[in-house]
Order: sequence, then structure tokens, then C-alpha cells
Amino acid sequence: MIPLSWYLIFAAILFSIGLYGALARRNALAILMAIELMLNAVNLNLVAFWRYITPGAVSGQAFALIVFAVAASEAAVGLALIISIYRRRRTVAMEEINMMKW
Repeated sequence: MIPLSWYLIFAAILFSIGLYGALARRNALAILMAIELMLNAVNLNLVAFWRYITPGAVSGQAFALIVFAVAASEAAVGLALIISIYRRRRTVAMEEINMMKW
């Protein structure tokens, strides 16, 4: 049986990679994928804690399902925004998107 600490370390590594990708990338699609990676690390933590602390309860699975729904809606809305910005500006580079500036 794999100990809980291994899951937590793996989730921390995934979250760190996602955070680095979200902060260091210039491409909007890469930033969106990095955010998805961070949400998957959160899901891994939720399921690992559910499995090791309260396997009889459904709370961990319910929270993971909610995070999956949020991740799916975030991906749909994010891709729609990126496609809309690309159609207007012909770029997805974050430093060139200044639609909110005066």
C-alpha cells in the first residue's frame, strides 16, 4: 500500500509545475493548461485524503467531482475567451493582449 505522504508529495510537485507554468509562460493556452494541472493536483489531494482518512464517507469524492466540474467549465470559458481574443488580435501572447487598457 502506498503511503499518503507519497500522494501529497506528488500532488505538491504537480501543483508547483502548474504554478511555474502559469507564472512563467507567455502563451495563453499554456497558462490555461498549467491551471488545469494545478486543479488536478488539488483533486489528487482530495481523493488521497478521502481514501486514507474517511473511506466510508462520500465527501472526498463529492469535492473531487465539484473540482472536475469547475475545471471543465474553466477550460470551456477560457478556450472561448482565447479564441475570441485570437480572432480580434491575431495573437495569444499575454503581453500583447491589452484590451482592458485605455
